[in-house]
Amino acid sequence: MVPEAELRWRFSRASGPGGQGVNTTDSRVELIFDVAASTAFTPAQRDRILQRLSGRLVDGSLTVVAAEHRSQLRNREAARARLAAILRQALAADPPTRRPTRPSRAARERRLTDKRRRSEVKRFRGSGDDE
Repeated sequence: MVPEAELRWRFSRASGPGGQGVNTTDSRVELIFDVAASTAFTPAQRDRILQRLSGRLVDGSLTVVAAEHRSQLRNREAARARLAAILRQALAADPPTRRPTRPSRAARERRLTDKRRRSEVKRFRGSGDDE
């Protein structure tokens, strides 16, 4: 979906499990994708992504972090998959608008009947002459 040349990677040490190698291995992965300068999308798609992800972007770049795996390779795969999912969701069509509807007469009557029944149950619950 996104050319490898447009992706920037940064690596650092991750916290969490890893045994003896946890202090020496740069397994935490940051994947940075410059949406604003990307040629992978049409201008309309790019504008849609920029608008939809405006809260996540810093200077037009989207950063995805993965540190849940012990190996850098698996974290790279996780970050790439997460980036693809974010971009796919940003490009997805809007859901259809909701058409307002009213509850039917029978539905209103059922609701009120259930409320009355529940009220009766609660009213009789406290009146116990056990003492």
